[in-house]
Amino acid sequence: MAWSMWLSGCRRSFTRIKWCRWNPHSRIFASQPCAGLPQSLAALLFYIAMKKQSVLTIRLDDQGHLVLPDDLLNQYGLLPGSDVQLEQATNGIQISRSSDNLARVYVEPTSACNLDCRTCMRNVWDEPMGQMSEKTYSRILQAIQAIYPLPIVFFGGFGEPLAHPNIVEMVSAAHKAGAEVELITNGTLLDKAMSLALLESGLNRLWVSLDGAKPESYADVRLGASLPQVVDNLARLHRLRLEHPTSHMGLGIAFVAMRRNITDLPELIRLGKRHGADQFSISNVLPHTEELRKEILYQYSLYDTRSVSSPSSPEVDFPRMDISRELLDVIRDSISRSTQLNYRGHSSGPDKPSCPFIEKDSISIRWDGFAAPCLPLLHTHEAYLDDRLRKSFAYSFGNIHSSSLMEIWQSETYKEFRSRLLDFDFSPCTFCNSCEMSASNLEDCFGNVHPTCGGCLWAQGFIRCP
Repeated sequence: MAWSMWLSGCRRSFTRIKWCRWNPHSRIFASQPCAGLPQSLAALLFYIAMKKQSVLTIRLDDQGHLVLPDDLLNQYGLLPGSDVQLEQATNGIQISRSSDNLARVYVEPTSACNLDCRTCMRNVWDEPMGQMSEKTYSRILQAIQAIYPLPIVFFGGFGEPLAHPNIVEMVSAAHKAGAEVELITNGTLLDKAMSLALLESGLNRLWVSLDGAKPESYADVRLGASLPQVVDNLARLHRLRLEHPTSHMGLGIAFVAMRRNITDLPELIRLGKRHGADQFSISNVLPHTEELRKEILYQYSLYDTRSVSSPSSPEVDFPRMDISRELLDVIRDSISRSTQLNYRGHSSGPDKPSCPFIEKDSISIRWDGFAAPCLPLLHTHEAYLDDRLRKSFAYSFGNIHSSSLMEIWQSETYKEFRSRLLDFDFSPCTFCNSCEMSASNLEDCFGNVHPTCGGCLWAQGFIRCP
């Protein structure tokens, strides 16, 4: 299951932790004491009801229509003529943002990086590295300025954004255009000059990838990097953020969980909070090698359909309880029996395949202008589904040098693909994984053709991106 919960950080702030899907029967959960990670799992019951949510009072007009505030309509792309999904729950309804609205643009400034991390998808590429040209970025920026409401611009992809020589100018241009801007980095290039430049650029949120809280475990994953150096960079950035008169830049920490580093997670959260982090994004590892395949924390969950709840799954309502080893056992058993866990009216489910990139109404632009529906489809790569190596071929709906961004987004083929993703009518390759079709994303047994998403670990909740 993938959960998002709020943990109290101090009187005036909260820390948000977004969990990926893990195996509820993992020995890691069974063997550890209630401190640390198991406590975080058990605390699901306590913190589900503490999600930071805005509660609005709206009225019905004389015809019985809901009257929503204009800023809310704009924020979620609920514009006249838009199609939206409405999901019924026990105590109310949930309206999703419109899939017609482009709300986030992932921009890959470069596919090159200054590190050689074990976990990086770049290790299984067979393509040249490159960096985005000024012409390419100008095409993106011009298109973004014409979109209403303005989408979030997220600098990331599969290289190190700070390695691009013009990255500060790119961030500043997006900010001056009126967009909210985020960027993810490995933190090694975050020296004083770069920190000050990013603060001045108008960056709204900086994400730093940290895959360990101990120097030895961090260096074991981030080859070529030193944890003390990155921690010093974070400490300096925190001081500069406090001293800066106008910047309101937030800090997030991205963590890739593996068997070798999962016990570092509680300390990593404490470390991040000390340096001003208020969001944590936790993902499983994408196993592109045999070595990484042994590191996954979801080996049984790939096939265990009992842990996937549905709208017809029975609901289990919990009261507040003391966190204990016995409670952890009950939670683990409840998850394995296809139940929806409710705590004081707030539900953790249902858990069903869904594309996180479609949920964010996003598009991803590679360094050369190649426009893909998600980050994983920017580059052809291989990864294991259990013991089977699956090849995911890159896919594009166009290139911004030959079509405008909105022409690509509003094309009939792209709209039809987004509709299919919302219904998620793909074969269940992740837990079936038995025929030759599951070896790639070119076709599936439901008759879908490239790109097929039934074997996507992002859609199954195992891999997460900020």
